[in-house]
Amino acid sequence: MAAGAPGRLEGRVSVVTGAGQGMGRASAREMARQGGKVVVADINAETGRETVRLIEDEGAAARFIAVDLRSSASIKALMDESAAHFGGIDVLHANAAVHETDLTAHTSIEELDEGVWDIVHDINLKAVWLCTRHAVPYLKHSKHAAIVNVASTGAHVAYPMAAAYCASKGGVEMLTKASATDLAKFGIRVNCYCPGSIRTPMLDKYLAAAADPAAVEKELRGAHLLERLGEPEEVAKLALFLACDDSSFITGTSCLVDGGALAWRGLSG
Repeated sequence: MAAGAPGRLEGRVSVVTGAGQGMGRASAREMARQGGKVVVADINAETGRETVRLIEDEGAAARFIAVDLRSSASIKALMDESAAHFGGIDVLHANAAVHETDLTAHTSIEELDEGVWDIVHDINLKAVWLCTRHAVPYLKHSKHAAIVNVASTGAHVAYPMAAAYCASKGGVEMLTKASATDLAKFGIRVNCYCPGSIRTPMLDKYLAAAADPAAVEKELRGAHLLERLGEPEEVAKLALFLACDDSSFITGTSCLVDGGALAWRGLSG
């Protein structure tokens, strides 16, 4: 941002879930750099407060609010406190997600525990709806209201040992379209994006659990036409675009940020 130039989210309030690490942290920091006030929402107080510190060190305003995304009451409290502290909500960035490999080693569809399925869907899909539901009363009062959801390339193609994750992310895509349809009358735009393999703590954990992490990382990179892993900061640029007025005539859509992975059926190397 040029010195003295207003940021693209100048004075606006963004609530970012899962902002304690990875793409959520990168997006929260990018929104703050663009003049936004950011609510860092996460279940992990240590990493959430670290994100706040990073934002405040760059001279922007941020507040950590703990949230349990499996609780409607906790999500409502998040939105109420965010609006009370900063005077409203302009942007909801529903970023938080979990993969079944974070929860169990038994991830094939015939072994997956029903409880694991429920956790994945509660956090990845139901919480996106609940965040939307509880943010809308405040978003209605914004002249620049936007909701940015995070789906996945797994919403378009299936990955082995990831039935719950893929199903939940496919649901996020359709929820995004349905939300855009219902909320257009209030001037609230709703979009989502689908990351490919991005170097985040979630991906690092997945690689660490693999029998041959180097081989798995090579395969993930090879699925991209741009033969590398994406970086959270690259995804954050897209989140910012969908949150700000640069995308003012875009709603109900899904954007790929996947290094070209879904453009072909190949594997490099």
